[in-house]
Amino acid sequence: MRKKRAQDINERSTWQELTIGAEIYEPATSKLVNTGEWRVNRPVFDKEKCRNCMMCFLYCPDSSVEIKDECVQGFDYMHCKGCGICAKVCPFGAIDMVKEG
Repeated sequence: MRKKRAQDINERSTWQELTIGAEIYEPATSKLVNTGEWRVNRPVFDKEKCRNCMMCFLYCPDSSVEIKDECVQGFDYMHCKGCGICAKVCPFGAIDMVKEG
């Protein structure tokens, strides 16, 4: 079976079409799949407390922290998995994790 590119794999793929060991053959493929809908907790951003240190952006494993004009704007909830790393590394307490509604 040939290796499939991320664009070739979609939500309708069968398990037989997945790569062995779910190996990833190219970077940044998580942006192609909306994975946020199975999140249990979600980050809530307090703009007043934020000092734009970008620690949340640097540590987010899903690139879900939205930045505009060098300032944190919030989160991309379509890709955020609710891991809580952003809240843990924020030195100003600008991010709280809450149960998904």
